[in-house]
Amino acid sequence: MKITFLGATKTVTGSNFLVEAAGKKFLVDCGMWQGKKELEEENFKEFEFNPADIDFMLLTHAHIDHSGRIPKLYNEGFKNKIYAHKATCDLCALMLPDSGHIQEMENEWKNRKRIRKGKEPRDPLYTAEQAARCLEIFEPVKYDEIIDITPEIHVRFNDAGHMLGSSVIELWVTEDGKQTKTVFTGDLGNNDIPLLSEPTMIEDADYLVMESTYGSRKHEKNEEKAEMFLEIVSDTLDKNGTVVIPSFAVGRTQEILYELNRIKETRNDEKFLKEYETLMKAPVYVDSPLAISATEVFKENMNLFDEETQEEMSKGDNPLEFPGLKFTVTADESKALNQDPTPSIIISASGMCDVGRIKHHLKHNLWNPNSTILFVGYQAPGTLGYSIVNGAKKVKIFGEEIAVNARIEYLEGYSGHADQDGLMNFIYSFREKPKQIFLVHGDGDSQEVLKEKIEQDANLPVIISNFGETYELKDEVELISKIDRKLPITKRVEVLNRLDKLKDEILDMDALVRDDMNNKDLKDEDIFRINEKIKDLEKQILKVIEG
Repeated sequence: MKITFLGATKTVTGSNFLVEAAGKKFLVDCGMWQGKKELEEENFKEFEFNPADIDFMLLTHAHIDHSGRIPKLYNEGFKNKIYAHKATCDLCALMLPDSGHIQEMENEWKNRKRIRKGKEPRDPLYTAEQAARCLEIFEPVKYDEIIDITPEIHVRFNDAGHMLGSSVIELWVTEDGKQTKTVFTGDLGNNDIPLLSEPTMIEDADYLVMESTYGSRKHEKNEEKAEMFLEIVSDTLDKNGTVVIPSFAVGRTQEILYELNRIKETRNDEKFLKEYETLMKAPVYVDSPLAISATEVFKENMNLFDEETQEEMSKGDNPLEFPGLKFTVTADESKALNQDPTPSIIISASGMCDVGRIKHHLKHNLWNPNSTILFVGYQAPGTLGYSIVNGAKKVKIFGEEIAVNARIEYLEGYSGHADQDGLMNFIYSFREKPKQIFLVHGDGDSQEVLKEKIEQDANLPVIISNFGETYELKDEVELISKIDRKLPITKRVEVLNRLDKLKDEILDMDALVRDDMNNKDLKDEDIFRINEKIKDLEKQILKVIEG
């Protein structure tokens, strides 16, 4: 059995793995590259395999960074089955045509720029109509059922707790009379994501291909997150500002609606009641046609919700509905939100702010010091959302430079991805530990931290895969070939990651130095030495700025 890593390698988008086993070639995921334009250009390149030669595909979940190139795959010759959970099929029926529509719209203005530069216009990656056609090959499956793909290949989809229909896939392959088991996590969820059940723990595996998005970080606890959310929102509304929440249309939006519905149950003191009253008076707009349709899919698949949510539903309480909630469908309704001075909450896609209606809301609110932009999901390096979260003073939106004066907040606790503790607990849950772990779907620094922790605490071997590497899975895992092609964004991602790391280190240094300065027993020569080191650091920072 061989695995070739063709996406989500030292980055968090473009998930795509080619498996060759028992005489078959098949894919796990076929996601879109997202981020800087150089990385997005990877979507237009030819696949490193012939799509017509692929026998079937296993899809972990519907998010575009895992499913977004399926229409391209279909257009180029793949016509066999895609196995995915039923809810994933339902969501892809919305998300892939929506992605095609975005491709068409974005391509129109990109072509105008290409023509101005003397370049030839080109077709979009795929259209909404083409995306709709590929839905005919989706094969819905249920959780916990073993599916016989061939006599030698069997799979089981398990609840990953990341989004509706997301799956951890167990794969059994028999070759030369010997059976091996490989587990693909897809994206693992938190144990406390609203609405969803906890990720399924797997008992055994020979090999594990695992995501590592938050491999170096730990999330805030649920109670703190809810209180912080309420404080941020009520403070902004008190200032007559607007709270803009860039949200992934599928998953995060529904979780926020659930949290807004449930938040009244967290506390009962005077401060809380005042904040809650402020919140309940404000209109809450879900401004994304896709999010509206996805919310309907959530309602149709409520059997997948956790036990607590299902118990509430049995009492007649719909967790996705509450007073003040309004859905905006048309573009005119969306535009009207930015003309209305009423303090409000606007939840709009896309979550990383690169496409969709969110860009219009940012253009009308980023400059306003009374407004708040509240991020609740991962921001990939190179995206507009990443720039804003990481302190950009000005950003360009639709070619116009916008000052960032609004309050910027990031509640990481809403992330749909497991943090370091969650990832380690998934590994610890194996009764029979994997012989080899491959880390995918994470930035380089995050993966290095997680790799070290797994090797030290779990005593298991870890490989951080590079793009185009093919590994043969046998008693000794062997790297048998490489594709001579590097992703164009890798060095840029490294620089951005180092900047983030440097920010954290400076904050640590600040705390340590201040502690030293408060120490009355500190000698003059120690103060002199610390001062000289800080002066040297200032010089190095100035060199970077001047360069």
